[in-house]
Amino acid sequence: MNILENVRISFRALAANKLRSGLTMLGIIIGVAAVVALMSIGRGATRSVTSRVEGLGSNLISVSSARNVRQAGAGALSTLLYYSDYLAIAKDTSNVVAISPIYQTSAQVQYGSNQSQFNITGVTPEFASVQAYTVAQGRFITNSDNAAESRVVVLGSQAAADLFSGLNPMGRDITIDGINFTVIGVLASKGSTGFFSQDEVILIPLQTGYSRLFGGRALNNGKRVLSTISLSAANPNAVNDVISQVEYELRRDHSLTLHDTLPFTVSSQNQFLSTLNSITSTLTIFLGAIAGISLFVGGIGIMNIMLVSVRERTREIGLRKAVGARRSVILMQFIVETITLSLVGGIIGILLGAGIAGVVTLTGLITTYVSLDVILYSFFFAALVGLFFGIYPAYQAASLRPIEALRYE
Repeated sequence: MNILENVRISFRALAANKLRSGLTMLGIIIGVAAVVALMSIGRGATRSVTSRVEGLGSNLISVSSARNVRQAGAGALSTLLYYSDYLAIAKDTSNVVAISPIYQTSAQVQYGSNQSQFNITGVTPEFASVQAYTVAQGRFITNSDNAAESRVVVLGSQAAADLFSGLNPMGRDITIDGINFTVIGVLASKGSTGFFSQDEVILIPLQTGYSRLFGGRALNNGKRVLSTISLSAANPNAVNDVISQVEYELRRDHSLTLHDTLPFTVSSQNQFLSTLNSITSTLTIFLGAIAGISLFVGGIGIMNIMLVSVRERTREIGLRKAVGARRSVILMQFIVETITLSLVGGIIGILLGAGIAGVVTLTGLITTYVSLDVILYSFFFAALVGLFFGIYPAYQAASLRPIEALRYE
């Protein structure tokens, strides 16, 4: 008896007991659906986070102060990042397309009756290219704005919506901690990275911030302090070289030797993205493994039903053996029947899981990603479950003696 004939007999057996077959497949259907849905949600989350992080800027490198760094045998090291550090890095670092000093603080922002607490970021014109922002309305901050310490402001799209409630903000004045600033531009939306919204930014000229807004909190021993320095490397291959150059400049400016702990964090977007992808991939696999437990439980259900089926068809098995059916033929028939049961359940589960992923996408919470490899893996494991849990019932059927089977009541 060939495989196709076994498959035909298997479908006939399934059709003869539709309710039992459906209940038997339920565990496989739920297991496969859970695997497909959870893996698709996990893949979608990974792709979403990746695209958001990549949207922060091209070949982005960030320099920031470390916290509570102490040197052996000494007190706490200076962890403040200064404007002079930016000047030194900008002067002596090669393979850099753009570099932007950044100082950020929180302030009360008001337009009319709308007021809220926002993060105010002092920047230079290079900020837009480093952080991959584009202007939707008006213009961005210029070197002239910084040189003249102009009271101008560029709003993120969400900040503009929150403050102006649909009004065109261009040319209007807002107050930041009671100081008037004129809106000269609105940025195009970039969305959220999952940690903060890139559309809630409020940008002012850095020098304006130092002279009119930040006050003493942005000074230390008469030196202007920075929150971050952002750089854009010339190409992905230059990122590590730029990081090494920046670390060298910081050690030189702060009189640190190679043996001293560097009280600054110099990290690339790729490092952050790699760590983030590793975490999300691990969580996705973990979720898939938990869902896979349902497949195991479904396999046990299939084995139990097939054992019942063997018992019910004992006389049939005895008759077939009596007329010359070999043991291998009986074994193959029941294995194919079990695998067919699993695969039918697997196909239904794949469709159900893809449907669940589609519903999640429609809710707008996250865009799921049903990939071909997840579908193939689910199909393969459904077949594997059928094979694994079908061997024992098939072996029981093939081991029956013809005379005893024919006498079975």
